[in-house]
Amino acid sequence: MPAVDVTEGDSPLVLGMPHTGTHIPDEIANTLNDEGQVLRDTDWHIDTLYAGLAPGASVVRATFHRYVIDANRDPSGQTLYPGQTTTGLVPLTTFDNVPIWREGAAPDAAEIARRVARYHAPYHVALRAQLDRVRARHGFAILFDCHSIRSVIPWLFDGILPDLNIGTDMGRTCAPAIEAAARAAAKATGRRHVVNGRFRGGWTTRHYGRPNKGLHALQLELAQATHLRTEQPPFALDPAKTATLRPQLAHLLSQIQRAAPAAGSPSKGLWT
Repeated sequence: MPAVDVTEGDSPLVLGMPHTGTHIPDEIANTLNDEGQVLRDTDWHIDTLYAGLAPGASVVRATFHRYVIDANRDPSGQTLYPGQTTTGLVPLTTFDNVPIWREGAAPDAAEIARRVARYHAPYHVALRAQLDRVRARHGFAILFDCHSIRSVIPWLFDGILPDLNIGTDMGRTCAPAIEAAARAAAKATGRRHVVNGRFRGGWTTRHYGRPNKGLHALQLELAQATHLRTEQPPFALDPAKTATLRPQLAHLLSQIQRAAPAAGSPSKGLWT
């Protein structure tokens, strides 16, 4: 199975989906323990949730599961949140700090390097190609990184996570007008929301966000209570919740696109 699935659109918006995939090759799946095989930390149904919400948007979706390798982590292994609890490039535990590998079967450095080359790198080659393409066409590009997570995970954060968690790495990854548009659209939903709270944007957002080069990036971490019947297996999508949430997400996506041309002209030349 290819590591990445790409849908090309003609708008400046690119939707990144690094955590919706559930494919695990047999040789890796056989080393997961019973808990690991539940795939508990999947961004369940995010591809379905966003389908058709932003006409013309490109979509770059990893087909592999984050337990194979996490496409939203620095390939060097550097942590996203120094001093805070988080999972790594290849997770050793669930978000509840429960081991996911059979005893002695966690991947070593050589195996992690193999997975970077086989899975992580192709995803980011595809993502960068789409961002380059739409930026060349429009003069700017917007990467909207689509995520979800269970709303109660004591090992990672206290209390109940807000419904909408927008991350721009403290304003570094997109123009102020785009962050303001996202904040206003989140507020208009009437839902609990936060900007740059527990989730400030993962490696993808931070790596690609270069507003001075015409590349704006932001992450939305949705609490799964907004769209799942329950945050436990079988992690089924709730049609009623989805029917409410999808128009709100569509409005958010349209507003950040409207804000982008007013964000200012990028400097000339390739972004790095």
